[in-house]
Order: sequence, then C-alpha cells, then structure tokens
Amino acid sequence: MTAIRQKNVTAAQWTANGSAVEPTDLTKEENVVFGSNVFSIKTQKERLPADVFDRLQGTLEKGEALDTELADAVAEAMKDWALENGATHYTHVFQPLTGLTAEKHDSFFRPTSDGGSIAKFKGGELIQGEPDASSFPTGGIRATFEARGYTAWDPTSPAFLLENPNGTLLCIPTAFASWTGEALDAKIPLLRSMDALSISAVKALKLLGDEETVRVFTTVGPEQEYFLVDEQYYYERPDLVTTGRTLFGAQPPKGHELDDHYFGSIPERVLACMMDTERELVKLGVPVKTRHNEVAPGQYEIAPIYENSNVGSDHQQLTMQIMQNIARNYGLICLLHEKPFAGVNGSGKHNNWSMGTDGGHNLMDPGDTPAENASFLFFCTAVIQAVNKHQGLLRASVANIGQDHRLGANEAPPAIISIFLGAELDKAFESILSGEGDGKTEEAVLGLGTPVLPPLPLDGGDRNRTSPFAFTGNKFEFRALGSSMSLAFPNTVLNTIVAEAIDELADKLKAELDSGKDIGEAVGEVVKESYGANRQIIFGGDGYSEEWHAEAESRGLKNLRTTPDALPEVISDSTVAAFENYNVLSRRELEARFEVWVEQYAMNANIEAETAATIARTQIIPAVAKHLILLDDADADLLEKESRGLFDQLVDKTLALEDANQYPDGIEEEGLELAVYARDKQLAAMHEVREVADKLERIVSDNYWPLPKYSEMMFIK
Repeated sequence: MTAIRQKNVTAAQWTANGSAVEPTDLTKEENVVFGSNVFSIKTQKERLPADVFDRLQGTLEKGEALDTELADAVAEAMKDWALENGATHYTHVFQPLTGLTAEKHDSFFRPTSDGGSIAKFKGGELIQGEPDASSFPTGGIRATFEARGYTAWDPTSPAFLLENPNGTLLCIPTAFASWTGEALDAKIPLLRSMDALSISAVKALKLLGDEETVRVFTTVGPEQEYFLVDEQYYYERPDLVTTGRTLFGAQPPKGHELDDHYFGSIPERVLACMMDTERELVKLGVPVKTRHNEVAPGQYEIAPIYENSNVGSDHQQLTMQIMQNIARNYGLICLLHEKPFAGVNGSGKHNNWSMGTDGGHNLMDPGDTPAENASFLFFCTAVIQAVNKHQGLLRASVANIGQDHRLGANEAPPAIISIFLGAELDKAFESILSGEGDGKTEEAVLGLGTPVLPPLPLDGGDRNRTSPFAFTGNKFEFRALGSSMSLAFPNTVLNTIVAEAIDELADKLKAELDSGKDIGEAVGEVVKESYGANRQIIFGGDGYSEEWHAEAESRGLKNLRTTPDALPEVISDSTVAAFENYNVLSRRELEARFEVWVEQYAMNANIEAETAATIARTQIIPAVAKHLILLDDADADLLEKESRGLFDQLVDKTLALEDANQYPDGIEEEGLELAVYARDKQLAAMHEVREVADKLERIVSDNYWPLPKYSEMMFIK
C-alpha cells in the first residue's frame, strides 16, 4: 500500500471519542438546556431584585443608558452567576473590521492585603472597557500610535458563558468605538440602522392606521453552509492552512453531478460532530433548527430560526466559532471559505430578512384583511424601491475575495442584483400598475385592480435559486452572502436603504391621504408609482443565463463582477447621503471601511499568490521532476514527452507568477489600484499556474504527488 493510500485509510477510521452523551428524557424541564449558559431575561429575573429587574427592562425598552447604581446591581448579579458556573475571567466580545470577533480577558479576582483574593466586578467594568485599538484596522480613522478605543456593553444582546476544558469565560457582547466616538466595528452601525428603520416604519404604520406599534424590529435567519475535511488532509495542504481554500486541485471523476449527496444520509462521524455543535449552541441560546447535507460532497448546512438582527448577527459569529472548535474534537476541520474547492459548489449564507412589530406582526407577511394587505404592499414596495436604488451597494455589502470565486457560479446567484417576487406577486403588482385585470391566479384570490385590497396568498410562487434577492412567502432571502461573512454590514445596508425608501413612500402616502383618498386608494397610487419606476429590478428567470446578463445591461442594472468593481459603491454619493441622513455611518466612517476592505482584498490576494508560488516551486515542480526521471528510466517516451511539455509550462508559469508577486514601480502600496493589480496580475498569473498543475495531477505518479486530492478530501470521512 502506498503512503498516500495509507493516509486515506487512517483518515477514514473513526470511532466515538468517548465524549458521547447518553440520551436523556427531554420531557423533563431539568434536561432542557436551551439558554442554560446565557444571562437571559429569565436568569436576570431570578437573580436581580424585582425593582432592579423592572428598572433594567424599562431602560432597555426605552433604549436609554444605565445609571451607575443600576449597572452596579446588574454587574454584581452577573458576576455571581458566572462564578457559580466556574468562570474566573470575563471579556468584552466585539467585532472589529476584521470580520471576526475579538476579546481581551480580565480576571474577576484581585489580591487583598492579607495575601488572599476577592472577586470584584463593578458596573463601570460591565459598561465600558478599554482595549488597545492600535492594531485593529481603522481605515485611517486612528493613527497606529493612537491606541485608545472603547468597548461599550450592548445590553440588548445577552451575556453568555463560554465553556473550555479548563474553565469558563463570561462573554459580554459589546460595541467598539474610537476615542473620538467613531465606529470601529460592525455592531454600532447595525444598531443605528435598526433604530433608523424602526423610526421610519412606525411613522409609516401610523399613516396606515396602526396606532399601537411603538417599535419595529428587523429579523434574520441565516442558513450557514460549510465543508468538513479530515484534519490530516488539511494540514498536508499549505494552501488550506494559509488561505482557507485549495489553490491547486484537479476535478475528481465523481463530484456532485449525481445529486446523491444533497439531503442524503449524514455520515455518522459528521452527525456526531453536528449534534455536539448543536448541543453547545443550544446552551448558548442559539435557536438552531435545521441540519442537512448540502449539494457538494463534504458540504453541510446549519440554520437557526429567526432572531432580532443584532442578536442574530452576534449568534452567527458565535456559531462559526463553535463549529470550528467542535470539529477539531472529531478530527475534522470546518472550512468556511466561500470556495474551498474550485469547480465544486461553494458555500454561502442565505440571509432571510424581515420586519416585525413589537406586537408580533410580520410586515412581510401578506395578511387576511384589506388593511393588512395595504400594509404589506406598502412595505414590500419600499423594499423593491430600496434594492433598485442601491443595487450596487447591496452587491458591495457581500464583496470579498472568496465571493469572487462563488458569485455567478452554479451554486450561487449572479453578481447582478435582482428581485424574485414569484408568479402571484408579479401578477398582483402588474395588475396594480396597469389598472387592468383582477390580479388573480388559480390558487389565489386577489382583486388588486380595485381600490379594495383583499387577501393575498402566503406563498408568492415557486422559489428561484438563481435569484440574489427573493421573496419567499413572509420574508426576503438575500442569497448572496458568503459563508465566512459577518451578517452585520449586509443587514446594516438593508435596514438603512429600506428606512430611506419607507420615508420616501410615506411622504407620498401622506399627500395622497391629505387629498382625500382612503387607505386602499392611497396605497394603490403609491405602490403603482413606485413599482412602475423600479420594476426593472424584478426578474424571475434564470439568473445564470447569458441572455439575462444582456437583458440586465439593457435594463440599466449593474454587473459588478469582482470585489474591486463593487467596493467603490460603499462611498458613492447615494450611499453617503443615505447613511449620513440616518446617522448610521458618516462619510469618514464609510471611507474607512472602503479602505479597510480594499486593503484586505489586496493582502489576501497577495497571500494566495505567494502561497501558490511557494507550493509550485517547492512541492509540485520537484514531484514532477521525480516523475520525469521515473518515465525516463522506463523508456516511456510518449508519456515523458507529454509530462515534459507540461513541466516546462509549469516552470514558465511559476516564474511569471513570482514576477507578478513583485509589485512594479509606480503601483500604490495600498488602495484600489493595488487591489486591481492583485486581481488582474497576481490572481490571473496564479490561475495559469493552477491550470497546468491540475493537468499534471492527473498524470504524475501517486507516489510523488505531494498534495491530497479532491477525491480524498471531499469523500473520506
């Protein structure tokens, strides 16, 4: 047996690792662990004096700051709860512009004069921390020598306990701002955008006759896709370790063309890992609901039910962390890169977004009464208008180097933003626009051509998996997010642009009502005008087809294929106007994010290109050289000639890649110009090296080929 085959046998061997959990009776309350590691409202009520608890909830409902006395009481209760569960340290968890979370741990215990120690945790420590901000990306907001930054407790996202084999840590979700008060993180803009949308939506609801709603929330339910590979293969692939994706790899004889993996039986080892992951997430209050095999071999999905956008975003960051941690316990590595295997379906994170009132009404849910339908049509139209006006910004919100390999491929929507409404809603809106027909389908009762708005169907039609932004019954599914991405900025964008559209439509609705029209007539006029002006964004066909690309161009829709194409939309005039008007991000804060993301793209591209050149030079070229000696010794002239030709090409392409990795004179060391150079020169040269190397993988002796192959990594579990 060859060394490679022996590794495959080793990777395939797995037995339960001793941490298996015996089945328990889940009808007994003491065995239900959901939220057991969360300082939830239930826990707060149990541990805080009644008056303190009431004051805390009242403060949170009003969105006010905690006074010192109240903060001290909460901190004391939180500390006692954490200590009772084995926590020695606490941390403010925040989300800097790295796309990841960050934390600095501080001990509860302090030395005393008698040589002992005492546990202390005051309200000031709960509310505010001061991490060193100098080494986090700021896009120029702070100079490197200006280190001060602040973390501020976000009481709307509950604190939780993170368990480790050697102890427990109290984690406090926080925002992160500079000394000058500018946002250095993903959370602050998201919270601001949620407030902005709530204010706009409540104002519109009053015009629609709703005097009860005080606050409107946006919700998210992200569907997280990921790959699992055996850790032995992972650590034999420098490209996976360094970049998160394979920079070399020929297509295996069998991929996912048989459609036999999707929703198939989950392998025992993988299912055990999933169950362990879900157990930890449930303890942390993450409402995970769905798990299944995805389309590609070795690809899977986990999905929660809907939560407040802020909490859902925090939970999604936590989910990715827990998934990666638990996988290691099973000898697996969780890959969150958008395209870890070229030519194979990549991984996204479908962002199911909606709006709901504090009374529990989903504004994206077609109702049973004319009033509810008027409300639905108004808010649905606002979303259509927002997406059309800011289509470029929405594309930019999901841009990163991994996405450039995924968007537009067969498993992901195209880079062209469009909206799928479904046949029934399409007909309803077209009926309103034309003023003709009754808007009926065989399975729906719609009479939207009249001033009276009767019930609409719950489901707007069949799903369209090629649509980047699809209405799916009572929500919009923004399908273009990448697997590794934070939810925060895409949802910040959605909230802000929809708030702007709601206000614009509300002004028109008020004018119609002031003219004497009733609600049905007024909404009909507003919807007709807005839909007519924005219907070019509606598309229900095949988003992959070349015909759609041509049609989209004729409609005036943007096709921002790569990250350097898309990111300038973050600082466009329309973006700045909307974000500044709603106090979500200032021009300076937007420009900072643009600079950070452009730099990250160029740096990641350079890391990939340098890694590819190193692997080609030090692993693949020597392996092919050994193979040529083998063929020469065997007098296999035809095979040697074939291999020699590819070998020479590989050497030439590798040298060209190494040249591309040396930035020429005149290229800026940062900014969009460098990102464009990285895309057009470094990544292009790297692709040419890969093309030749992947051909060689198919003909070089298994004994010599240095990298685990797709057929091993994706199929052996």
